Amino acid sequence: MNVSLTPELEAFVHDKVASGRYTSASEVVRESLRLLEEREWIRQRRVDELRVEIQKGIDDVEAGRVIELNNDDELKEFFEDIKRRGRERLNARRSKEA
Repeated sequence: MNVSLTPELEAFVHDKVASGRYTSASEVVRESLRLLEEREWIRQRRVDELRVEIQKGIDDVEAGRVIELNNDDELKEFFEDIKRRGRERLNARRSKEA
């Protein structure tokens, strides 16, 4: 298999080999492909998790487990409550770490 690289990528590969961390350009490319594969695996897991969370939201709506906000004041109060609870959780976590 032949692969064409930009001059910048070619220099990057040569620099990695010259650093002594890799013994050949092929080794650099193999490591790069392993990292790409890992990154794509992680991305797919995140997409899968997001799909699960979206389905939970859809299920909640279909089951009537929703909060109806009818005006800007209710919306503001709702988000202030979310921020307050988030700060409480963060402070609790920090207390445990201390």
